[in-house]
Amino acid sequence: MKFTLMTGTAMIVALGASMATAMDRDGWPESFTVGTASQGGTYFAYGSGWANLVAEELGLSGGGEVTGGPMQNMALVHTGDAQFGMTTMGPAAESLGGTNPIAPGLQMTGACAMFPMYQTPFSVTALSSSGISSIADIPDGAKIGFGPAGSTSDTYFPRMMETLGVNFERRNGGWSDLGGQLQDGLLDVIAFAAGVPVPAVSQLEVQTDVNIIEFTGEEQAKILEAFPVSEFMIGADTYSTLTKDATSVSMWNFAIANCDLPASFVEAVVDVVMSDNARMVGIHKAARSTLPENWDKNGVLQWHPGAAAWFKENAGADIPDSMIHGM
Repeated sequence: MKFTLMTGTAMIVALGASMATAMDRDGWPESFTVGTASQGGTYFAYGSGWANLVAEELGLSGGGEVTGGPMQNMALVHTGDAQFGMTTMGPAAESLGGTNPIAPGLQMTGACAMFPMYQTPFSVTALSSSGISSIADIPDGAKIGFGPAGSTSDTYFPRMMETLGVNFERRNGGWSDLGGQLQDGLLDVIAFAAGVPVPAVSQLEVQTDVNIIEFTGEEQAKILEAFPVSEFMIGADTYSTLTKDATSVSMWNFAIANCDLPASFVEAVVDVVMSDNARMVGIHKAARSTLPENWDKNGVLQWHPGAAAWFKENAGADIPDSMIHGM
């Protein structure tokens, strides 16, 4: 009798949990898309990885989609053409202010913060055979690849190069394509803004000798003064090419959600991503910064109510109502 009673109780608890889950899923989409960026970049690897993880854990159909990066992702999520996306704080601020080049004048307030991802370092790579080992070595009129048009790199790195006195010809394209152009001698330099290790750089290291160029202290100071970035060091263990930490600057990345998605859905997605960091690091090393305590790195976007609820409950986040959509 005791065994039967315990089994019955367990069944009741399981049934109750199942019913709660069913009720919680009211209004959930049957499938979802995560806007990432070009193949060969960190956004694509990281974003496709957590999209697949969420799809598997929640029993939904979903995955990453190749896009033009943070600026386009803000537009796609704002309109609801993508349920989720990834952006950096600079492009997010420009999009909220109506200066996103994809839709000038449109304030993209339909995109809400979901969870912190990682910092995007700005770094420069050249072939060792080019003789370019510093920013000062970049020749006048150099052909520089800045990533996909509208990406964080394309938005900010040309301005940074101009601030540092570099005269260049601008080239755009996916990171993998630009890596191939560098190898073929069609580019002098690639200016990367992506979570490290950047897959395209790791691939280049396997195929040829490269120089990963850091900023001098003076160059870093100039960029910190002129742009919404912070100090960053690319660890020596990031690339086999590096023999010591490399001085850089970075900008925080956040996952974003369409603000009108059900709160229970977004809260469940955040729980899958944020509850097991080791699993996320297995997807991409940049996820070492995908930690609950980094919720406070968002000072730009309003939070999705479901995401805010998760961080308040699990990270002690002190998110004011004014920063929560619909509050």
